Amino acid sequence: MDLNTTDSYHHLLETISETYIQGQVRAMQAVNTQLVQTYWQLGQHIVEFEQSGQIRAEYGKALLNELARDLGLRHGKGFSRSNLTYMRLFYLRYPICEKPSHILSWSHYVELLKIEDKLERNFYERQAIAENWSVPELKRQKAASLFLRLAASKDKARVLELASQGQHVAQATDILREPYIFEFLKIPEPHLVSETELETLLCDHLQPFLLELGKGFTFVGRQYRLTIDNTHYKVDLVFYHRILRCFILVDIKMGTVQHHDIGQMNMYLGYFAHEENTEGDNPPIGIILSRDKNELLVKYATYNMNSQLFVQKYQLYLPDSELLRRELENTLQLKHNGTVKRC
Repeated sequence: MDLNTTDSYHHLLETISETYIQGQVRAMQAVNTQLVQTYWQLGQHIVEFEQSGQIRAEYGKALLNELARDLGLRHGKGFSRSNLTYMRLFYLRYPICEKPSHILSWSHYVELLKIEDKLERNFYERQAIAENWSVPELKRQKAASLFLRLAASKDKARVLELASQGQHVAQATDILREPYIFEFLKIPEPHLVSETELETLLCDHLQPFLLELGKGFTFVGRQYRLTIDNTHYKVDLVFYHRILRCFILVDIKMGTVQHHDIGQMNMYLGYFAHEENTEGDNPPIGIILSRDKNELLVKYATYNMNSQLFVQKYQLYLPDSELLRRELENTLQLKHNGTVKRC
């Protein structure tokens, strides 16, 4: 009998293969956990040696150079002066009451340790864990100033909550960002693109686009056709949010949003609520993305609207992080250091 042709053999083959892969993943996770713990302990040894007064202050910088040389000779790679510096900083920024998570890798923590502000560092750590960010994804979100973009428009209490808990998605406003950053498209400045070209580029770069939109977005379609009274309309992009359990309709505008753009999106929302929603779906959300917006026009054009319709700005290039930081500092009134629990 040829075992390769039997269903039971194929089932056995798949079971063994899956068990082996799961075992590899668990082994890698165990190695990573031990490595992170070990580097924290090495940082502890360095700091405690310094604090015990066994070296004079002026020789502090030389200590890491000496350790890098001698440990490198004993154990090979992994003990560069840079890596030892991060180990020392690791212990200082994650004291005993704030032990690092075993979920993130050492490479994740090296990126996190580059962030001086504790509120900002806490946010990225929690988001990386919650959304299972890879190291490149963490780097991108840092470069795009995600925390600053989310925090700059919030009050002090919500900034502190954002920093301590990460971004929590419970209602429509929780998924909004201002501005959205599409630097991953790598459109040369000051090159101009049309709405259709921008839409195409976003669909061609769907993975980073979904990452920029945030947690819970799933892609449904592009140029989604709907017919009302024998007239055809098309929504630029349609998503479904698996946490909020609703459709999210996105229209892209190159210029400033006009009142008729808002009216059109509101019509789309009405159509989806009555024609596309099924049992268990919540009311749809509409987001109009534009390069600029007239706040007063948006206020009046959405007057008395009960629908979840939002006009948000986007940028093709990285934001001015210092400007966002100043806005955040104004929100916190430069007193956030006194409100964060310390060991």
